Amino acid sequence: MERRTRNRRWRHQGALGLLLAAGVLLTGCSGESGRDAASSADRRAGGGAPPPPPAPAGTGGATDDSRARPTDGPDGGPTGGPDRAKGAEAPDYLSTFALDVDTASYGYARRTLADGRLPGAQSVRPEEFVNSFRQGYRRPTGNGFSVSVDGATAGGDWSLVRVGLATRAAPSSTARPPAALTFVVDVSGSMNSPDRLGLVKTSLGILTDELRDDDSISLVTFSDEAETVLPMTRLKGHRGQVRDAVDSLEPASSTNVGAGVERGYDEAVEGRRKGATNRVVLLSDALANTGDTEAEDILERIDSARREHGITLFGVGVGSEYGDAFMEELTNKGDGNTTYISDEEQARKVFVDQLPAHLELTARDAKAQVAFDRETVEKFKLIGYEDRKVADEDFRDDTVDGGEVGPGHTVTALYAVRLRDGASGRVATATVHWLDPRTRTPHENTGSVETGAITGKLWGGRSDRLQVTAVAAYFADNLRGTSLPGAPGLGELASRARKLATRTEDSSVSKLAEAIDRADRLKDTVDAVEDSGEGEMD
Repeated sequence: MERRTRNRRWRHQGALGLLLAAGVLLTGCSGESGRDAASSADRRAGGGAPPPPPAPAGTGGATDDSRARPTDGPDGGPTGGPDRAKGAEAPDYLSTFALDVDTASYGYARRTLADGRLPGAQSVRPEEFVNSFRQGYRRPTGNGFSVSVDGATAGGDWSLVRVGLATRAAPSSTARPPAALTFVVDVSGSMNSPDRLGLVKTSLGILTDELRDDDSISLVTFSDEAETVLPMTRLKGHRGQVRDAVDSLEPASSTNVGAGVERGYDEAVEGRRKGATNRVVLLSDALANTGDTEAEDILERIDSARREHGITLFGVGVGSEYGDAFMEELTNKGDGNTTYISDEEQARKVFVDQLPAHLELTARDAKAQVAFDRETVEKFKLIGYEDRKVADEDFRDDTVDGGEVGPGHTVTALYAVRLRDGASGRVATATVHWLDPRTRTPHENTGSVETGAITGKLWGGRSDRLQVTAVAAYFADNLRGTSLPGAPGLGELASRARKLATRTEDSSVSKLAEAIDRADRLKDTVDAVEDSGEGEMD
C-alpha cells in the first residue's frame, strides 16, 4: 500500500539523516589513485579510466598522493566530464574500499524487527545486508579471489552494477589447520538473560563439540575486571574440563570490555601455537560502561599483539539491546569481522556451518578499487561501505588497513550507475588487492563489465541472486530513510523476496521476506498513529 506521506516516515528516521542522505545520494567516492603522469593526463582529458596497473611482485606498488581531491557537483554527483567548465578539476571515477564480510547489521535488524521495533537508521549498513546472502560467484581454485562484475537496469536511466569477489571453497573441518582460540566472554549484569549469557554458553557448548582434538581453547571473562577462567587447553582429553568452565559462567556487575580484550590478547599471545590459526573471539552485547569505552583506546593497548603475532579479533554480538557501532568499530580496526546471533539456530550456523571461514584467513588487508569509464558513466554511487572507505591513493599502500577474508567467503559491492546517453563499451573495471596471510606478499586480480551486460532488466532477469542482492540493498536503504533509484516500496520488495525464495529454495531469502513484511507493518502503524494526531506537538 502507498504511504500517505513519505515526509512523515522520514521524520521518524530523523531530519538530519534525510538531509545527509540527499547530499550524498549520487556521490562517487573521493580521492585519486597514484598513476604515472601520462595516465593521469589521459584521464583528465576525458579518456576512459583504465584498470589500476598490477603492483610489482613483492611490493605494495608505487603511489603519488600529491594530487588534490576532486569536489562534488551541486547534486552530489561528480563534477566535470568531457563538457566540464574550463579550469574545473576532473571528476573522480574511482571508488576504493576495504573488503567487509560482516553481517551483524542485518542480523540485529532482523532481531529488532522481530521484537516489534524498527532498527535505528544508524545501525543499518547496506553492505552487511547484501553480504548476508549467497551469491553464486565462481570461486578460484587456489588462494586469493575471483572477480565477477555484472548488473541490470534498475529503473529509468539507472542500472545496478554488482562487483562480486569470492575466495576458494572452505576446507572440510579435517583439512584446515588447527585452531588456538581465546574466547573473551562478557559476564556483566546486562548479559543476565537467556538470549545473552545463556545463548553464549549454548554457543560455546556447540563449538566445544564441533572443534577437533588438536584444537585449543582458552576462556577469559570480564565484568568490572577480567579473569582467566581457563588457560589455553588442548581439547583432546580435556573436553569435560572445557564444558565445566563454560557451565561455570555467571553474570556479575559492570562491563569493562577493554580489560577483557586486553586480557584475552595476553592469553592468546601466551598460548599461541605455531602453524595454528590464533584468534580472539569476543562474545558480548558490547554495552561498555567501565574502563576504556572507546574502541581506539582498547585497540591501542593490544596493538603489538595484533601486528606482531597476527592475532585477529572476531566479534559475536548478542542481545536485544546491543552496542552495534562499538562492536563494529572494534572488530573492523582489530583486523577482524563481526556477526550477530539471536538464537541457537544462528549459533549453529556461525559455529558449525561457517566455522572454517571464521577460523582461517585467505587474505589480509584486502581492498577493492573500481574504476568507472568516464566515456560511458555519468554518475555512480556505492551503496553502503561508508565505514570502509579508503583513499584512492592508499589502494596499494599495504600499511593502510584493509579487510580480512577467510575461505568460503564472498564480498559484494553494489553500485547505482547512470550511463551517458548512447553509451557503449567498458563500464567499470574492478581490482582486488590483498596480502598473503602468511608471507604478506601482495597479489591482485581484476574483472570488468561492458554496457551490454548491464542493460537487461533486473526483475525477472537472468540472475535470481542479483535480484536477491537488490532486494537486500533496497530494504536496507528504506530502513535508513533514503531512496535509491528504482527502489520499490516495502510491500513490493516483500513480494519479490517471497518469489525469489521459492525459485532459489533458500530459507534465508524467506526470512528476508518476513523481515520486510514486519518492517512494512511497523511503518504502517507509525503512519496510522501520526495520521490520527497522536504524538504530534501542540
